[in-house]
Amino acid sequence: MPFPDTVPSLSRALAARGYETPTAVQEAVLQPGLETRDLLVSAQTGSGKTVAFGLAFAPTLIPEGSERLPPANSPLALVIAPTRELALQVQSELQWLYAETGARIVSCIGGTDARREARNLSNGAHIVVGTPGRLCDHLSRGALNLSDLRVVVLDEADEMLDLGFREELEQLLDAAPKERRTLLFSATIAKEIANLARRFQKNAERINTVSTSKQHDDITYKCVLTSPNDIGRGIVNVLRYYESPTAMLFCNTRAMVAQVQAALVERGFASVAISGEMGQNERSRAIEALRSGVARVCVATDVAARGIDIPALSLVIHANMPSEAATLLHRSGRTGRAGRKGTCVVMVPVNQRRKAERLLSYAKISNAEWESVPSADAILEQDAKRLMEDETLFAPSQANEDALASQLADVHDAHQLATALVRLYKSRLPSVESIRPVSVDASARGTRDDRAPREFTGRVDRLGGEWFSLAIGRNERADPKWLVPLICRLGGVTKSEIGAIHIDVEHTLFEIAPDSAERFRSCVAGADADEAKIEPASAPTGPSAPPRGPRRPREGGFAPRGKGGFRGDRGGDRGGDRGERGGDRGGDRPSFRKGSNVGNGKGSSRKRY
Repeated sequence: MPFPDTVPSLSRALAARGYETPTAVQEAVLQPGLETRDLLVSAQTGSGKTVAFGLAFAPTLIPEGSERLPPANSPLALVIAPTRELALQVQSELQWLYAETGARIVSCIGGTDARREARNLSNGAHIVVGTPGRLCDHLSRGALNLSDLRVVVLDEADEMLDLGFREELEQLLDAAPKERRTLLFSATIAKEIANLARRFQKNAERINTVSTSKQHDDITYKCVLTSPNDIGRGIVNVLRYYESPTAMLFCNTRAMVAQVQAALVERGFASVAISGEMGQNERSRAIEALRSGVARVCVATDVAARGIDIPALSLVIHANMPSEAATLLHRSGRTGRAGRKGTCVVMVPVNQRRKAERLLSYAKISNAEWESVPSADAILEQDAKRLMEDETLFAPSQANEDALASQLADVHDAHQLATALVRLYKSRLPSVESIRPVSVDASARGTRDDRAPREFTGRVDRLGGEWFSLAIGRNERADPKWLVPLICRLGGVTKSEIGAIHIDVEHTLFEIAPDSAERFRSCVAGADADEAKIEPASAPTGPSAPPRGPRRPREGGFAPRGKGGFRGDRGGDRGGDRGERGGDRGGDRPSFRKGSNVGNGKGSSRKRY
């Protein structure tokens, strides 16, 4: 059905933006008879909720038969959003939708000048959009007058309750007139949301647009398996393989955002970062850089998982697996919006495959594809394909280009010109990382997630696993402090999958857990020629020094002592002021370090990037 022409000024704004037919949630809230009703709406992210409630409360604000809003000294509508980014996004959407109505729309969010917001409120505003903390600040100081309020919208109410804004929401709703309309939008209607609706809504119409469609139907999920030590470099290859006009990369902590951002910039990616410690102006500039195309990659914490709508955003990468299914869906929902297609890549360390499978199951995602990190050859093939399909090759020449093009054609033959084009094209692309692929089939075997922690007693046959020999011994000053990270990197295993270690004069014997041995052999077989040589071996026999095994992994994180390690990083990203709270904890830190190279048999050397 087309959009109803109840308010012609809004209909013209929709037509100018290319809106022809409403989305499911927009059609649902525009049904006849709901013009004065409270609404309890469940709709997934990216479904057009902002336009939906902007159209839904239009009859409440604009007099019948009129196309413009009457003058207002105090707000007529209040929209409450959980994060700064979402509030600014809502304000931007409502500004173009209500452009011809004369509406004054004011934002009140944390991290900005509160005095300027107070002046904007005192000058009169029809619609106020803000975060709960900052709105309560203005309310307590008398800058926000809700006495004339006709409608309140709670956007993503579930997220606001998750972030601990219940008291602020109740304070704002209690201060609003009792006869107002209340429109409550949430991804899910949990018990807390239902209780909030019963207290503050009157005879609300229940609308559900989530159950009628599959979760994130327009998003293709890819689970990329990699060695824990290669996650950082694997991210580089994923970005290069897909070459999205705009990509968003999620990390679990601020420190990780800084590390990944620095590594991407060093490798030539046009990248920006967003995290809770940044000021609102910095975050706004970063988002604008993405929208304008100046930057192509945004590295962010979960503070940016909601509220960012960039049409060209077609790739989302989870550098760390989130701890909850809801976080996975919120992050992924930045792409595949409003009917556009998108790709979501989850970086999965081989020892956490079962955890990833459970996470996808909880999120009801059944169509995820499992694959290895894109190889350098595969990326080169993609580069060649993209070059052959580049629009520049098919665009007609301009008058100011013809003369120079003719001069080049007279001096150089076609092959020389094509070679120059290829070189120019490649020079603008970030470098590709050389990574040994992890076998998807081999890593599907049992992982440490499914077995109880193992204690190391010093017995050489404790694991009952397979033994391997490394051509480095006491003559080369072999030491478990750097042997263990070397074995982990070469074999795609973790420290907990290595059993006893027996260092002899000219070689070192070590044991690999039985259900990891097949994957270990697969990774070792693909090692470079100049790497330390690892071969199958028999268990050591006869008198020897006591074997040394690694200590047990710590709860919540894995932290080898040696160089080149990979440790769990606890902590989270919490909002800077009352206008923003919460974050996501935990996760592994991706490593952007080049692999070690044992060339002279006397140890390992690493170059950090």
